[in-house]
Amino acid sequence: MKKTDFSMFMMHSLVLFSLILFFTQCAKKTSDETDIPPPNILWIVTEDISPALGCYGDEYARTPNLDHLSTRGIRFTNAYATAPICAPARSCLITGLYATSLGTQHLRTEVKKPENIRTFPEYLKEAGYFVTNYGKTDYNFDPSGIWDYWEQDITPWRQRRLNQPFFSFLNIGSTHEGPGNIKEAYVIAVDDLPDSLFHDPEQADLPPYFPNTPEMRKIWAHYYDLVSDMDAQVGQVLTNLEEDELMDNTIIFFFSDHGFGLPRYKRWLYKTGLHVPLIVYLPPKYQHYAHLEDESVSEDLVSFVDFAPTILNIAGIKIPDFMQGKKFLGDTIDQPRKYVYGARSRADDMYEVSRAILTKDYIYIRNYLPYLPYIQPGYIFSDRKSSFRELRKRYLAGELNVEGLKLWRQKPVEELYDLINDPFELKNLAEDTNYDEIKNFLHNQLKAWILDTRDIGFLFEPEYRIRSKDISPYEMAKDPGSFDIEKILAAAELVGKGTMSEITEAINSNDSGVRFWGVTALRNDVIMAEKFVRTLEDLLNDPSPVVQIAAAETLCHINHCNNALQILDKWVQDDRPWLALYAARSLQLIGDKACPLIQTMYQVLNKNTKDPDATRASDRYLDFNFSAFTSWALEVALANCGEDILVNGGN
Repeated sequence: MKKTDFSMFMMHSLVLFSLILFFTQCAKKTSDETDIPPPNILWIVTEDISPALGCYGDEYARTPNLDHLSTRGIRFTNAYATAPICAPARSCLITGLYATSLGTQHLRTEVKKPENIRTFPEYLKEAGYFVTNYGKTDYNFDPSGIWDYWEQDITPWRQRRLNQPFFSFLNIGSTHEGPGNIKEAYVIAVDDLPDSLFHDPEQADLPPYFPNTPEMRKIWAHYYDLVSDMDAQVGQVLTNLEEDELMDNTIIFFFSDHGFGLPRYKRWLYKTGLHVPLIVYLPPKYQHYAHLEDESVSEDLVSFVDFAPTILNIAGIKIPDFMQGKKFLGDTIDQPRKYVYGARSRADDMYEVSRAILTKDYIYIRNYLPYLPYIQPGYIFSDRKSSFRELRKRYLAGELNVEGLKLWRQKPVEELYDLINDPFELKNLAEDTNYDEIKNFLHNQLKAWILDTRDIGFLFEPEYRIRSKDISPYEMAKDPGSFDIEKILAAAELVGKGTMSEITEAINSNDSGVRFWGVTALRNDVIMAEKFVRTLEDLLNDPSPVVQIAAAETLCHINHCNNALQILDKWVQDDRPWLALYAARSLQLIGDKACPLIQTMYQVLNKNTKDPDATRASDRYLDFNFSAFTSWALEVALANCGEDILVNGGN
């Protein structure tokens, strides 16, 4: 054999040997990994906290249990809720659908869910899992039939059959905004907290939009006390798993449902409201699910909409086509996200329509009701909560800095923040022409997401309720004949940007959803609205009650209220609670112009009241939903008229 032939032979032999070795190892790996049993899966979900944990670099935090879990698991640095408030965020978590696609984007409501849209625990149950829930659901649809076991039990897996895999959803409520803002609830929550885990208010490092006062430092410190108490509860859950010898077979997710239960966090469509801690523990036999070079930290963007398909992927269950997220753990995973999205909609009686898109570097926000301030007047932002009480006190005393004052002002139409150089989201770059390319690109990406997901929120709540009739909002929105999202979104984009001719065209549309946004563009621009008084008065007879109410509120806002009051008087008495609420909120927002309707407001209030002496809203009103929210709006409206009345009985 020639030397060259021998060299070629050896080279081919080496290549063949390498290929055989490679495929042998792959086969062995595949065999080993497919032989492992389906994992148990545990979700530990705390309420209302940002990444205020030691393992996230927060030196003020005292969270030894979660810090230790982080050393054994993966710490995700870019995990985001899809809404800065619990119900829509939890709806998304449990279904794998954006709440704005399902019609569950408000807090609080209850809508029909199509039979073909099933929650991921139902798929797990069908595959043999024992599925359990501890604490709240808050999905904005009926949770009946989802869970095998729903009790206040932090070791629910002990109720399963021998060796049956389980999925457990454990909710920890001690970090909710209630204990964070109400002294009595805080004292109960930290009753068992060791002295060493309390936080010194003098050491509190407040964000720049809060006044640096002793009271605000105490509020901040108390919230961190609650985080420490929550950490202790997590430690007890982990101890129970260890004692039951389940850590080697259980994948653990720890996360929060949205940001801190404080102003500028919860309900605010900023990174502060959406960014959450996420720690995932993978036992050694499942660590290949991570697909990470550094298995301790992931900087990938992760959204709540990704959680449901990821859990099914981990469990080896086919992901249904309706789910909108990406799978980020499992044998096979999707490409990492480039963007995450967020939505802000009605919270209690306060309406909002804002949408956001985030990258690792920027957040862009489009506010479609910019005339409403960040802190709207109403019960949920009242002095009952210590943080709002302190902010309001300093605001009235003229003691807030520029960033604090922004909380009380109307919102910009657009917002753009550089998250790397401006982590507190203070400098709005939306009007800086140097950032036009970035802003326009993100705006277009956001609009594409709105269109692709058929965002129902661009029909105002009573409008999509009316259009849904006997079907679900999700099914209605899938029908282009019922929901022309392209035209309606184009009309919404007129708010803060539209010309007179464009707004006129929208108001004359044959689609009530388009007409609503034409009127809303006028509500946002009082100077232009003055030129449309006769048109707005004609719209008081519009076929859509939603357009009528929007026109009435706009007319009252520009001091042409006489005929408009008749419309608000009519619809606030309507038996459809979601329509009556909209009229009630308008009565609150027009101030003393609502006073001729005092008698009507009392009648509606009495209709919605179950026990006027009760201290809890759920006992005081017919329900802790539309009845409570309508009542709160009317109680504030009556107080605006000088009536001796307290919202929620002063509780």
